[in-house]
Amino acid sequence: MLDPKKITVYTGGHKGTEEYFGMSAEKWGMTEVTFNFEGHEISRNRGLKVLTDEELSRGGVGPDIIRKKMERSFATTPMMQKIFQVLFHIVNSGYQVFAVGWLLSNGTVKGGTGWGVELAKLFNRPVYLFEQDRKEWVSWENNKWITADPVISHKTVAVTGTRYLSDEGRKAIDDLFEQSFTISEK
Repeated sequence: MLDPKKITVYTGGHKGTEEYFGMSAEKWGMTEVTFNFEGHEISRNRGLKVLTDEELSRGGVGPDIIRKKMERSFATTPMMQKIFQVLFHIVNSGYQVFAVGWLLSNGTVKGGTGWGVELAKLFNRPVYLFEQDRKEWVSWENNKWITADPVISHKTVAVTGTRYLSDEGRKAIDDLFEQSFTISEK
């Protein structure tokens, strides 16, 4: 079992999943790095790292690639492009990836969270999604989603997820921390 004080959590500090996960990480004594860019409002800024335009550009990807991987279109505004670039930095910095959201029928995850999950798949990272409708954790293994019972087991963790975190999603995050860092007395 890892000492939570030796773990770094990377997020974008957005309301909902990232904010709650960050608060939980702080409670457990983890280091937190929150990536953002100039002019973008976030809910949580503990460990704030404001990315320069040059740093953001390292995570740049064309809308055609995103459209092909996600099988849907996203806004191509400069703001949305920067959000996708921040997701690159989050996933590229953390090894184990946790997300909260909803699976779509094509196996991708709803919204911008989906791009973070797709990056995790592309980078061959262990990725877990708390699926809020199914109320269960799933993991991407052998090119499919399977039911999982994750624990935080790496020194670097990337987090992304919906702004609309449900009570079940909050409980799943709480349970993840408890299962990862509390020794059972069996």
